[in-house]
Amino acid sequence: MAAKTNACRLLDQLGIGYELREYEVDPADLAAETVAAKIGLPPEQVFKTLVARGDREGVCLAVVPGNAQLDLKALARATGDRKIDTVALNEVLPLTGYIRGGVTALGGKKDYPVWLDETAILFDVISISAGQRGLQILIAPDDYCRAVSAQYAAIAKAKD
Repeated sequence: MAAKTNACRLLDQLGIGYELREYEVDPADLAAETVAAKIGLPPEQVFKTLVARGDREGVCLAVVPGNAQLDLKALARATGDRKIDTVALNEVLPLTGYIRGGVTALGGKKDYPVWLDETAILFDVISISAGQRGLQILIAPDDYCRAVSAQYAAIAKAKD
């Protein structure tokens, strides 16, 4: 059984139910579609957490389906920023405390505003990172929103 991560401990403290799924990590392929195949879920049900920074509101986390990409214009509208972009990879760890492939809004260094793509409501459970590569949390979307004070928004678009 996998060790409890900070994300798991936070959910336990809040009394929110979840399921853990472990998978074999390939550091050369951290794509959400790959993770989805390894844990037996469709890619649109496995959500990835991206770190973004806006010109007005600062850092936020955007959580989008694995088969989609972040729509920066839509995220900017949701956050109230004029312009927003994902942060450089070398900023992810200092900002969140997590490495690429293990970023989650749960139990990070700081509680940033979280935006969850509205397609999450189509599922009984969604999969998000448990805060380390090789471990996913399956959780009800509304429970996830409650745990991280997330807001739903249409922030994903089809991949180019």
